[in-house]
Amino acid sequence: MAMPPLSFADSHNDLLLGCMHRRERGASDPFGDDWLAGLRAGGVVFQVLPIFTEEQFIGEAALRRTLEIIALAREIADRHIDDVAIVERAPDIDRIIASGRIALLFALEGAEPIGSSLSMIETFWRLGVRMASLTWNRRTMMADGIGEADTGGRLSSLGVEAIQEMNRLGMVVDVSHLSAPGVVHLAEVSTRPFVASHSSCRALCDHPRNLTDEQLFLVADSGGFVGVNAFGAFVSPSDPTIDRFADHLEHAATVIGARRVAVGADFIHDLFRMVDPVLGRRLLVDPDNLSVISDFKAPIDYPNLARRLIQRFEPEQATCFASENMLDFFRANLPDRPEQIR
Repeated sequence: MAMPPLSFADSHNDLLLGCMHRRERGASDPFGDDWLAGLRAGGVVFQVLPIFTEEQFIGEAALRRTLEIIALAREIADRHIDDVAIVERAPDIDRIIASGRIALLFALEGAEPIGSSLSMIETFWRLGVRMASLTWNRRTMMADGIGEADTGGRLSSLGVEAIQEMNRLGMVVDVSHLSAPGVVHLAEVSTRPFVASHSSCRALCDHPRNLTDEQLFLVADSGGFVGVNAFGAFVSPSDPTIDRFADHLEHAATVIGARRVAVGADFIHDLFRMVDPVLGRRLLVDPDNLSVISDFKAPIDYPNLARRLIQRFEPEQATCFASENMLDFFRANLPDRPEQIR
């Protein structure tokens, strides 16, 4: 009997940034024009939507920009009500997917919009944000990103308090981009599972954005998952292919178990074709020479990954990597009842 087509859950796609840039340049429906058909064709049923602070908005402008992007995301959900819906509670996941729509989950990529005001964490929680990281590659008031590795920095006292507040609310903490000492420190203070939304394996590709086996274990030991990143420079320095990407899935599964591994594709090429971000010196890749997997660089390419997963892994494992591990995590770690989010 043939295996049914795989559906995909993806823990990192910066499409909201792309939509914001296209909207500012006059597009009335950038999500419908540029993203929806590809997500549908790729079989995506669950998509984490990070909200990233670009270099030019660092400071007080970060909060305003983030609120504008959340407003745009809500507008997208209202405009495309037959195709997508926003996840706030665990029961939303299966309800939305069963209705034939794509479940969307908001995340903060970096704590710039929070600044030093921990009360903003609950504000974002009430606005629907269910996952957040303390840093991007740069430094924030809470922690250092991996672009600041020379400092050897752990979390600041504010960062520790932020983790405690996120734990209290049930907001999932994301360690992708966090400095190596920061990952260890976070594991010491967090009382709830945390994840790495878009990080590959350092053992296979020695890039600072990738996680060592020890870091993989810290994530899994907390009860979290690792979303393996498909950006070419993080997959292989010389031969980024779907097979090499699958190698990262397999290696992570060997280290931490197959039920702790997922996909956090981070389709940078698909983003950069429509966005002109000012990322400064902290990108840690050359934006003029992006390394991509030629047949896995946008959501529409998920069927190519599906074929490789089915060829390489047992059916249950392929399904777990593609969607079930991530869905199970959020089913277990998002709030169940309305009163938990108000």
